[in-house]
Amino acid sequence: MVGRIIGLVSCLLCAFPFFIISVYSRDSKEPINFWSGYTSLKSKVKDVNKYNKEMCGLYKKCAIVFLAAGIGFVIMPFAGVIMICIDCTLGIYFVYRSYKKILDVYS
Repeated sequence: MVGRIIGLVSCLLCAFPFFIISVYSRDSKEPINFWSGYTSLKSKVKDVNKYNKEMCGLYKKCAIVFLAAGIGFVIMPFAGVIMICIDCTLGIYFVYRSYKKILDVYS
């Protein structure tokens, strides 16, 4: 049972920052960065409000996926491990592709 709780807490710790970014950055005047420290978005993004709404949706989806993996840990630890492995490999690839599409649309 301890392993299930550790898996859940770990996934919640991953989901929490994504959720915080998606809630508090929605109405920001600055474009939301995908990479930490990336500052050249100001000159690339033309419609910051729509761009931020799309990025907030993307980050919210990431939070939900990590939350689902945490619930997977509680229900069946092996399923949680599989879900977190998929989240951290294929999931990152799909999130990056989505980010590039959003950036192309609003720049």
